[in-house]
Amino acid sequence: MSYLLHIDSSSIGEGSVSRQVAQTFRDVWRGKVVHRDLAAVPVPHLSAAGITARVTDPAQRTAAQAEAAAVQDELITEFLGAVAYLFTVPMYNLTMPSVFKAWLDQILVEGRTFDLGGPSPAAGRPAVLISTRGGGYGPGTPKHGLDFVVPALEAVLGHEALLGLDVTTVTPELTMAPHIPVLAPLLPLHEASMTEAHQRVRGLATSIAAPPAA
Repeated sequence: MSYLLHIDSSSIGEGSVSRQVAQTFRDVWRGKVVHRDLAAVPVPHLSAAGITARVTDPAQRTAAQAEAAAVQDELITEFLGAVAYLFTVPMYNLTMPSVFKAWLDQILVEGRTFDLGGPSPAAGRPAVLISTRGGGYGPGTPKHGLDFVVPALEAVLGHEALLGLDVTTVTPELTMAPHIPVLAPLLPLHEASMTEAHQRVRGLATSIAAPPAA
């Protein structure tokens, strides 16, 4: 059965804004969901054994290579089995959480999830990327240009030479405004950003889940 693969990387648990927005998406989604919570159960970072296992005959692999290959096989099979994707990736220190980068490094295997000579097996499948951030990083803000999450992930997830997914990004901003006094004047902007984010993911869940026109 096809399913939505939800890859979660927020460390905060139920208090996570990115998880809350993702839950709104899932509340609307109609269908099976496979949820991998990388904060609760991290995947190992890519090791020498994992890299060399990719080019070593299975019969010749060491125990470490076989173990690393089994991890990659599980994650890749799970990735390729999905019909759509939901990625919950908050901004941590201007970039993505290390647990999400570890997951990417495990599944990005040439000849399996992407092909330098043609489209990837998952090319064109819909994906929603939810990336929350404590401040504002859009044009005209003091931190414009310091977002190293969304550009990198849109390239890796969406570029035709890599995973080739059809990525839509939702960026709830100013999530620290309710907690840091100096940001209190920005509360209305934060609230507007949250309202827009929840509305957008509801619409995306509906449109992605809708069957194609006959």
